[in-house]
Amino acid sequence: MNIKILGTGCVKCNHLEAATRTAVNELGLDVEIEKVTDPAEIVSWGVMSTPALVIDDEVVMSGKVPSSDDVKRLLAAR
Repeated sequence: MNIKILGTGCVKCNHLEAATRTAVNELGLDVEIEKVTDPAEIVSWGVMSTPALVIDDEVVMSGKVPSSDDVKRLLAAR
């Protein structure tokens, strides 16, 4: 599983990263989380509103900060 957090480093982006790391730890997953902060790369994903969460090369959420439980549901759906 490949997880990316797309965002420029704002507070919301940091909250998404924290929620994602919490969800991954609670599920006991051994995955690497990559932060993408380059605006051109973020736009290349088709994301116009950050933060965004990418799981296995698919944008599954953008423009809001989910709770760690929301992230767990997104991960479990994979």
